[in-house]
Amino acid sequence: MHDTDNSSFGESKKTATMTFRLDENVLKILRSESERNQITLNSLVNQLLKRYVEWDMFEPKVGLIPIAKPIVIELFSKMTKDDISTMAKDIGKDVVHDIALFMKNKMDLDSFLSWFETRMTSSLTETNHTIQDGYHVYVLKHELGENWSLYHKIVIELMFNEIFNKNVNVTISNTTIRFRFKD
Repeated sequence: MHDTDNSSFGESKKTATMTFRLDENVLKILRSESERNQITLNSLVNQLLKRYVEWDMFEPKVGLIPIAKPIVIELFSKMTKDDISTMAKDIGKDVVHDIALFMKNKMDLDSFLSWFETRMTSSLTETNHTIQDGYHVYVLKHELGENWSLYHKIVIELMFNEIFNKNVNVTISNTTIRFRFKD
């Protein structure tokens, strides 16, 4: 049976009704988490399953590993700007391309941006996307330092210039990455 669910973006999505048997302790934790976040249990479970099919099920297949934020901060802070640039150019662009292609089954600008937003969300980076005067503007907020921003700046520029043949303007700080491109 399919129902129509009106999403917050005014689009209709088909939904299906399904019944699951859950461990009582898991259900108790899910209910508590949904109340804490002031969302329905159905919405929380939908979010969890969506994250699984868009990201979590692919992590081990593409070689991603979870790593604690303080470790990333320390590793990137120990590297020189030249080291960061070399890593982004020699490894980063190709790795990002291959992972995004594997997870999205194609490599075009829309699939890359969808993958990129999911990746940033999965790594607890706040992402804001707006369209201003015909330009897409992405602002990413993180706590990982200037070298992490620099690495992503270089990878984004390489992806846009070499893969998508598009100009992109990227600015960075210790806590933000902003990139802008014309549609």
